Amino acid sequence: MGGRELRRYWILPAIVALVLVAAMLDGEAGLRSWLRLRGDLRAAEARIETLREEIAVQEEETEALRSDPFAIEAAIREDLHLARPGETVVRLLGEPSPRIP
Repeated sequence: MGGRELRRYWILPAIVALVLVAAMLDGEAGLRSWLRLRGDLRAAEARIETLREEIAVQEEETEALRSDPFAIEAAIREDLHLARPGETVVRLLGEPSPRIP
């Protein structure tokens, strides 16, 4: 096997390796882009899970408002900032607590 034949066997793998390295380093379509998209996908999946949980809470509140007269009254009084005669309302500072049906 001469030097020329040996060189012929290494040219194709060298070209393939160069193409792969160039593809990995390409900012638009390479490894960086893939990693960025993978991170975006994870963030989107986390947001979807959060939204699903929020939907579940909203569905529970909706069902309570459909079936529980006390929940309807409580929601109306909370939204309009009303109290029954003789009732004392205490509002605490901080994050609003979820409505309890």
